[in-house]
Amino acid sequence: MKRILASWIGYIFKRKRLRPPQILVIGFGILILLGATLLTLPVSSASGTGTDLVTALFTATSAVCVTGLVVVDTATYWSGFGQGVILMLIQIGGLGFMTMATLIFLIAGKRITLRERLLIKDSLNSNTLEGIVRFVRYILIFTVIMELGGAVLLSLVFVPEYGWQHGLVLSVFHSISAFCNAGFDLIGNFQSLTPYVNDPIVNLTISFLVIMGGLGFSVVHDVFETRKWKRLQFHSKIVLTLTGVLLVGSGIILFLLEKNNTMSQLPVQGKALSTLFMSMTPRTAGFNTLDIASLSTGSLFLVILLMFIGGSPGSTAGGVKTTTVGVLLFSLISVLKGRQDTEVFGRTINADTVRRALALTMIGLGLLFVDILILSTTEAAGLTEIVFEAVSAFGTVGLSMGITTELTVVGRLMIMLTMFVGRVGPLTIAFAISEIQSSKESGKYRYPDGKVIV
Repeated sequence: MKRILASWIGYIFKRKRLRPPQILVIGFGILILLGATLLTLPVSSASGTGTDLVTALFTATSAVCVTGLVVVDTATYWSGFGQGVILMLIQIGGLGFMTMATLIFLIAGKRITLRERLLIKDSLNSNTLEGIVRFVRYILIFTVIMELGGAVLLSLVFVPEYGWQHGLVLSVFHSISAFCNAGFDLIGNFQSLTPYVNDPIVNLTISFLVIMGGLGFSVVHDVFETRKWKRLQFHSKIVLTLTGVLLVGSGIILFLLEKNNTMSQLPVQGKALSTLFMSMTPRTAGFNTLDIASLSTGSLFLVILLMFIGGSPGSTAGGVKTTTVGVLLFSLISVLKGRQDTEVFGRTINADTVRRALALTMIGLGLLFVDILILSTTEAAGLTEIVFEAVSAFGTVGLSMGITTELTVVGRLMIMLTMFVGRVGPLTIAFAISEIQSSKESGKYRYPDGKVIV
């Protein structure tokens, strides 16, 4: 079976006409279709009856794109087999198609060719081919350690409450879902983790897993290897700085906005834990310990902004990424200071990177504009709920104000498309525009400069 899977993936890679972005799209697409097919089977539902294709496809897309938006309750609708399929899709989708393909190659004993190494490098946003397979091994080992450690900690809460068998299942499921930034839960009745708003083990463990999964494997590897700020790579410094600013800044603002609202009845410990959790979860985690629909308007706006930003490149998170927003912010600061170059931490960010960041942001905003326009026509929900749902899908977050189950067929298809583009599209676009494609006429002539007033 392993050799069959390796041969099948190898067949895709060997299609000479397929470029890396196309292979990634096809890989994720096939994975979603396979998962949807399994979820339509009677054995996948708790009732023992088949599931309609749209519901199965929506769930599979949400799982592979590690989003967490659901139209049926994961804990009560799906059987143990169906939940296992969802967990498998989350794990593969979180680590990435190419990472799992590499694992299959290694298990099957297949030699990884130069072209396949190039694909792996692109999928991981790596700058070099050196040690790329070794880096994938590190990712897999690190993932196992994080998810296993998280499951052990969560079992301290779930096992006493649910018993050994179900408690361990909940621990493993939520640990993998958290590290992959998926947001799927098995608590039941669309509660997410609201029953554990005052529990320090659940809050801190889930938060730690989400943050570690959202930092990016290269950043985590760099931190463990160097252990000194001055020796960290330039990329790692930007990611860690922006992540810290977003966590602390959003936490303070959310606390001030919600202390007399959703947090008013919580003890001091509950307020502190929910503040930490709510500052972390919009960055593509999808879990929630507070009722999202009850948040104040200011909090909803901040959460939407955080969902759009998302996590960091090369991680299990989605969104336009922290570095994209950071590059644009640093560029703005340089303009305000009257500097020609974008400078930060004693380094200059080249103009191509700034253009790519701007392009990714504009593409994301353009997609959301079309999505919101269509959903506002097809759905009965208010504009706030629609904007929140669309941004949550694009950022592969999974938070919702409660309208996911009420979406029309057109609405579900649009959200599916948004989740898919949010998980694969920005990455694919980054690959496409990172390689400067020179036409045959490139370099032969250059148009004169034109003056534009801005």
